[in-house]
Amino acid sequence: MERLITKLTERHVLFTASLVIRLVLVAYGDYQDRTMVVKYTDIDYHVFTDAARFITEGESPYNRSTYRYTPLLAWMLTPNIYVSMVFGKLLFIVCDVLSGLLIYRILRLRGLSSETARRVCSLWLLNPLPMGVSSRGNAESILAALVLGTLLCMEARHLMWAAILYGLSVHMKIYPITYALPIALSLRTPQNRSEEGKKGWRWRSFIGFMGSFLNRELFLFAGVAGGVFCMLTALFYYMYGWEFLHETYLYHLTRRDIRHNFSPYFYMLYLTADSRWSQWLGLAAFLPQLILLLVASWAFHSDLAFCCFLHTAVFVSFNKVCTSQYFLWYLCLLPLVIPHLSLSLKQGVGLLLLWFAGQGIWLAPAYFLEFEGYNTFLLIWLAGLLFLIINSSILIQIVAHYKPTHTPQRLKVE
Repeated sequence: MERLITKLTERHVLFTASLVIRLVLVAYGDYQDRTMVVKYTDIDYHVFTDAARFITEGESPYNRSTYRYTPLLAWMLTPNIYVSMVFGKLLFIVCDVLSGLLIYRILRLRGLSSETARRVCSLWLLNPLPMGVSSRGNAESILAALVLGTLLCMEARHLMWAAILYGLSVHMKIYPITYALPIALSLRTPQNRSEEGKKGWRWRSFIGFMGSFLNRELFLFAGVAGGVFCMLTALFYYMYGWEFLHETYLYHLTRRDIRHNFSPYFYMLYLTADSRWSQWLGLAAFLPQLILLLVASWAFHSDLAFCCFLHTAVFVSFNKVCTSQYFLWYLCLLPLVIPHLSLSLKQGVGLLLLWFAGQGIWLAPAYFLEFEGYNTFLLIWLAGLLFLIINSSILIQIVAHYKPTHTPQRLKVE
């Protein structure tokens, strides 16, 4: 068994197999779409393609209702119209495999041996969830590659490229903006605490803390990342006007999704949909996220990969809208954390089963609502609260058992 695992996790075997499996799933998806009532392709893929078609006709991608993404994605998928409908899926699975390669390189930079790094990144490459999501035509793999690319460049201290990728990440989806504080804290100049205990040291410490953000590296990162984001925003605003800003960014800030989802807030927003307080309640839902993100940033910014994982898991778990595809936002960062956990195999499997059980409990009443027509909103909300408790418990266990390894010298990446 050990020999088989070693063979399967050889670098070329692992990456080739993971790509081939995804290609097979794309081919199968095409067959299922043509021959079965239940379609394999994600409805979002048709939304992306319709938006790309509008672009090829010289119109706005936002003429397609429910397209609430950056126009850059629709432009990237114009080969769906000019070449083949399968182009976008191929792009997504390539980004999916690229994410696995980026995980491998980050783990090598963090001190893991080549064999261990390959075994850990196989948890992403051979994971059925990202395989299914990317092969069905969901674009989350692009963002995963951008975020992981940012972390790789930060780890290797290539700040210019890190800033470019980070600016692109925030442009593609707004949630990576939460990484700005831990990135800033990690780039600030270390403070000299030699005067601690002297009279007035607290005031001088505060001034020194604020001054620690005034350095070349931080200005470079902020200038380049902000420049990339602002240039793309200005370009698409010029092309598509206010509609671009609203659909891509502002909609997600004021969004109140009353359809059933994993969020602990969905039932409240459902019951208050017609209330004049509904919009304010939606904005208030950001407060627990904000507090937890500030605490995580301050406590764990010295380990940027771990801090970003916590940020994403907290953001998704406490968001006012939470669907299964959001889980990929933090699952792509989990392999960077696993090697530093002191959990036993039994404990790890137990937490994994608990996570799946939480989803299963939620899916039962959701099925009866969506397919049988029963009013199970209250049960779905209670199951969502239970899932939040489960996610919070798992995060507590991860934080408690996380043991960062500091290597005095970075290993050369293959």
